[in-house]
Amino acid sequence: MKKYIIIFLLIFQYGFTTEKDSLSTINPFLKFHQVSEDFFDDCDACGCSASGGSMGFASMLNTNFVGIRYFNQSYKSSDGLYSNSAWYNESYNTMQVWARIPVVKKVQISALIPYHFHNRESANGKQNVSGIGDITILGMYQLYQTQKDSTVLVHSLQAGAGIKVPTGKFDEANNGSFNPSYQVGTGSLDYLLATEYVVKRKQFGLNTMLNYVIKTENDKNYRFGNQFNYSGTFFYLYEKEKYSIAPQLGFAGEVYEDNYQLGQKVRNTAGDIFFGKLGFEIGKDKFSVGANVMLPISQNLNGGNLEANYRWSLNLNYSL
Repeated sequence: MKKYIIIFLLIFQYGFTTEKDSLSTINPFLKFHQVSEDFFDDCDACGCSASGGSMGFASMLNTNFVGIRYFNQSYKSSDGLYSNSAWYNESYNTMQVWARIPVVKKVQISALIPYHFHNRESANGKQNVSGIGDITILGMYQLYQTQKDSTVLVHSLQAGAGIKVPTGKFDEANNGSFNPSYQVGTGSLDYLLATEYVVKRKQFGLNTMLNYVIKTENDKNYRFGNQFNYSGTFFYLYEKEKYSIAPQLGFAGEVYEDNYQLGQKVRNTAGDIFFGKLGFEIGKDKFSVGANVMLPISQNLNGGNLEANYRWSLNLNYSL
């Protein structure tokens, strides 16, 4: 199954790269990024190692940068034992240091270091968990980029791989609850495969992304299910000599496989969710600020015992 998904990722993205054009730049922000702003929700629907909540892994304006970002994810959950079981609010908060740095020609490394502070209601009152999360490192290689000048279309295709290191704490007591993702880490070393295709005509563009996360068993014999993410973002680049603005509109989806404990499938841990999203970025000199909001359109998480309310993020970046 995994090898077919990987092959599909590459075929889907490469199938659209047919024109031969080139990008032009005026200021540090006009070189729009080559890594999707929607790269990773490596969080099993909410908490855990949440690296982006599908809110992004890179900036739409900054080609290479260092920055900080805050994002919030709001959910409600229930044990689902009875038709009238109580629902409780959950809030997942993350502050990140993130960066995207060129290494050699056609190769760039993206990295993020998250700090989580989550809270939720329960029958016994409020619960809080906080701490450094799992660090993610991703390498991307540029497979194709248009070279000849043209007034028609500009294309770019990238593919890469990475790892998520288990630097965040996994609390074994939580993995038996109705939401085992209420963690700051998965406790496992996970592997990421990603591909992205960008097509642009003048100031208008479309960024599409597919990625697959392969998750391994941690030392507590618990394994979160593998995860497939996809997204598409339409954007418009309003460019001036000293500043740029990039409004964005799109969608994002996540598909979660079942979790396993001691080799046995855990009930009500698979699911999927589909979001609509809206955002913008503004860049001036070497700095940029951005914001994104995501609202669920359809969802089926944890057997219907978990529901997403919304996600949003703010970021401040410095262009390298």
